[in-house]
Amino acid sequence: MIVGGEDGNDTHCKVCGSLLYSLVRGGIFVHVTLGTLVDDPAIRPSKHIFVGSKAPGFTITDGLPQYDEHMVADVSGGG
Repeated sequence: MIVGGEDGNDTHCKVCGSLLYSLVRGGIFVHVTLGTLVDDPAIRPSKHIFVGSKAPGFTITDGLPQYDEHMVADVSGGG
């Protein structure tokens, strides 16, 4: 089941409705739900973003940096 248009959409399982992946930014990027992968992903999370709006009862315990909103990468090279 696909919800959205050509510029971006969410694709869901037709059996259970779970989100499988999202096509975003005009098809330039795909956000994949990690739980749908068969193999162990080669990349790991480096931070948590939007923790300012997480559920109050959810505690993040992995020690990664946490940001209340989106964290923009420093690409200036200035350190």
